[in-house]
Amino acid sequence: MSMEIERPEYLAQLEAARMNGAVKIITGIRRCGKSYLLRKIFKRHLLNEGIAQDHIIEIDLEQTEDDSLLNPIKLERCIKAMLPGDGKPTFLLIDEIQRCDMVLREGVDLSKLHPNSRKNAYVTFYHTISALRQLPNVDIYVTGSNSKMLASDIATEFRGRGEVIHVMPLSMSEFLPLRKDARDLYSVFYEYLDYGGLPECVLKPTETEKVRYLTNLYKTIYLRDVAERNKLKGDTMLDALTSVIMSGIGGLANPAKLANTLNTVMDMNTNRVTVGKYVDFLANAFIIHKAMRYDIKGKRYFETPFKYYAADCGLRNACLNFRQNERSHLMENAIFNELVKRGYSVDVGDVMMDGINQSGKHEIRRHEIDFVVNKASERIYIQSAFTIPDSAKREQETFSLRHTGDSFRKVVVTGDPYEKPWMDDNGITFMGIMPFLLDPHSLETL
Repeated sequence: MSMEIERPEYLAQLEAARMNGAVKIITGIRRCGKSYLLRKIFKRHLLNEGIAQDHIIEIDLEQTEDDSLLNPIKLERCIKAMLPGDGKPTFLLIDEIQRCDMVLREGVDLSKLHPNSRKNAYVTFYHTISALRQLPNVDIYVTGSNSKMLASDIATEFRGRGEVIHVMPLSMSEFLPLRKDARDLYSVFYEYLDYGGLPECVLKPTETEKVRYLTNLYKTIYLRDVAERNKLKGDTMLDALTSVIMSGIGGLANPAKLANTLNTVMDMNTNRVTVGKYVDFLANAFIIHKAMRYDIKGKRYFETPFKYYAADCGLRNACLNFRQNERSHLMENAIFNELVKRGYSVDVGDVMMDGINQSGKHEIRRHEIDFVVNKASERIYIQSAFTIPDSAKREQETFSLRHTGDSFRKVVVTGDPYEKPWMDDNGITFMGIMPFLLDPHSLETL
């Protein structure tokens, strides 16, 4: 199958940041299309704009046969030797920059340094990129698959001169054009929930090939990469923890609860501190995302528990050997990812209300709103409801929305891919999953 996948939104972000003096850092889960975006789509764009081939320098640190390029000092020398030197804009494209080693500065004797000064004796890729950024008319773009090594250090290492572009697997609006021969929107939506949006998987022609690709990717790339990067002795616990998290997407959890599940259900011996570190490893590799809980009436965040979502539904299903394809939970996951892609800050909402239990005693009851999304001064409450078969179910799904005590917009996204937006007497908008996913401005135009 020969298909070209275009990523116009990300290309627009790259073009907008062109020659702005900042280092463009393209992050995202492995195999989400970062390299394709940078070295195919963006490079082709530059060539079409008239940039000469010799003014586009490409270095792939994942595929390079020259291990010396993993040394940041030698990498800098190599790149400087490749610069045309004619003063014209030159575009530097470096793939998987985090593979660079940390090396001792030349001529430094660690034994003569105070322990507190030894950190400064090493050179990292941050130093290399910062040095290259000082060169006139050099525009730098790097990709990386680890948030801790990249985004968290931008402010300090690049001193505010770094700009992050986070790439995600294909959204539904990018996925649908590749399925022009689909029978109906149901089949497209269910395929998306089952196999996700990783570009190479989407282009596989059969379900068997998709399953094989995702299963191999999970076991041989993601688990191994996280284990090696964090110097773990093995991936048994990592695999078990990932399975527990993926099995419970959309459910409340914390490291203590996860550790208890691993110990009681999987007969492991761990604790919340170790589990918390492993969770961070998975989050830093962009495999999972965390949503905090927000008390809507109390206007405060809860420290714990919170929810986890998979970066890609297909990867989540592969982790579980395609045994737990609960489409209601997968739809919630797809909605979360779409909201993140649109630039919203996404939390889980709690509406706390007084109530009386069966014993006649007073109690505070918690009513959940799936997502509280914010962008600037805008706030929207969103509920995911795969099916609403009757009025009783509609009352149940909208109860928390009707008791927020404020006038922010409220939306229920249903699993009907054909349901056009409509509003009930309470001012709550209902829309089908496909109208929501296919229009990037579906929430803005309500």
